[in-house]
Amino acid sequence: MKPILIALGGIFLVLAVLGVFLPLLPTTPFLLLASACFARSSTKLHNWLRNHGSFGRYLRNYEDGHGIPLRAKVIAMAMMWPSMFYSMYRVPLLPVRILLLLIACGVTIYLWRLPTAKPAD
Repeated sequence: MKPILIALGGIFLVLAVLGVFLPLLPTTPFLLLASACFARSSTKLHNWLRNHGSFGRYLRNYEDGHGIPLRAKVIAMAMMWPSMFYSMYRVPLLPVRILLLLIACGVTIYLWRLPTAKPAD
């Protein structure tokens, strides 16, 4: 099972990195999935990811229960809602539009209920 989790963690990590550059691909969920896979399969990879220069601080704050920075919440909302509205506009099926709206509302509620991490000094 460990090799499968390591492979999945690697795939999720690649998707998270791509999500930094592609606006409709979410970074955070893939990063959290990669971390969860590594935590269950490789202490070395999990520690590497938690100490990564770009992702480490956000991941440590989230995993340690400190939440995410307010700036990250605002950026996530500012990127998610316009892309959801665009997707809802482009999809002709009402049930799919409603589903997209419910997903966006659920993600919004989840993000705002997370603790807000203190800014780094």
